[in-house]
Amino acid sequence: MNQQRNEPSFKDPVCGMEVSFTTAIEEFVYQGKPYYFCSGACREAFEAEPEMYTRHHRQHGMKPR
Repeated sequence: MNQQRNEPSFKDPVCGMEVSFTTAIEEFVYQGKPYYFCSGACREAFEAEPEMYTRHHRQHGMKPR
């Protein structure tokens, strides 16, 4: 996929592919933040289990509460 020069890129949270506003096939807003996808299948996977793709990893050495 060709990306326009100086156009911001985003990582598809499901497959990790780099997409831009012009190359993204799908967009989905979750908790007020837009996510961009390379395909409808990636968007569907994200929509079904968004926490699986947005969960932040615990920092090394921090204890869970």
